[in-house]
Formats: sequence, C-alpha cells, structure tokens
Amino acid sequence: MTAQPAEQSGWRMPPMDGYTVDDLLTLPDLPPHTELIDGSLVLVSPQRYFHFVTIDLLVTGLRNSVPPDLKVAREMTVVLDRRNGPEPDICVIKAAAKKGLSQTYFEGKDVVLAVEVISPESEARDRLTKTHKYAAAGIRYYWVVEMAEPDDHPAVEVFELSEKTGMYRSTGIHRDRLKVDKPYPIDIDLTAIDNL
Repeated sequence: MTAQPAEQSGWRMPPMDGYTVDDLLTLPDLPPHTELIDGSLVLVSPQRYFHFVTIDLLVTGLRNSVPPDLKVAREMTVVLDRRNGPEPDICVIKAAAKKGLSQTYFEGKDVVLAVEVISPESEARDRLTKTHKYAAAGIRYYWVVEMAEPDDHPAVEVFELSEKTGMYRSTGIHRDRLKVDKPYPIDIDLTAIDNL
C-alpha cells in the first residue's frame, strides 16, 4: 500500500522549520485544544470524565478566593515563545492580561500559575516537557494533577519556581484538601469531586 501525500490526505505538510505560534493562532480547522510544542502541533486525545470534573473543581475553587488583580482562565493558549504555545488546563493570569472576550491567548509573562491535569497520553509532556518550558518562561507556580488511588480523587503536586536555579521545586502533594497560600490563599476540598 502506498501512502498518500499529506496534502491529498487532508493533512498539511509542516513547514521545514516547524510551525510557529502565528500558525497555531491562524491555521483554519485545527482541532480544539491543539498545542504547539517545539514547533510541532500536538493534537489532544478525547478526555476522561475525571479530567473534565477536576478542571471544574479547581477552577471553581481558584475563583472563590482570587484577588482582584488576578483572573482564572481555562484551556487558553499561552504563548511562551515563537515555537511554543501550550494550552494549560487552567491558568491564573494577571488581570491586566485579559484584553477582551474575543482574546485567544495569553503571554507567558502574564501567567502566575499553570495547572495541568494529567491524561495517559499527556503525562510525559505535562511532567517533563511543560515543566521545563513553563519554568524557562518564568511562570512562578505550576501544579500537576493526577487521579490517585484508591478513591480516584485528584492529587495535586504543587511546584514553585526557584529563583536560584530557575527550575521548579516541589512544595508538596495535596490529596484530600488543597490548602496553600501562594500565589494567593487557596483552600479546595478535593473530595468534592465525588459530588460532580
């Protein structure tokens, strides 16, 4: 069997040097939640119910105590540089970064917290690739969330950027309750997922 050229199969041939953020933001008909990592388009697999309700739980909890100089956003592209435009599941941004309801991305410099809820297909990107990219962009706080045994509740590992090393350091893993004071006071009952 002979493979069809990409153009005939409906897929575009990537540019020789890879895609840019401009491509990500302007290419027609990209599937929802497509990310740009190192110049490559990354298509997201269908998500588990856990992923969806965990995002809802955390967004609600973050918005309950967010100060007026910050905003909580979900599933928006964050432009880190010319070849990287990931889409964190949740981010807390500086309020001034919100330009309007038709806005399609935020700049990395305006993100205070990025949150990734791990799916089986995204684990390596969320734990390794994005950790380094978010740190290099200066995003001060990063949370990695996964489904934990035995009750399938979210477990949230909280990271803070070290000014000394420029890398994230874990400040703890939260299971039943997420209670932190950075980037602002947050208290979320993670067991409330049972009610969603």
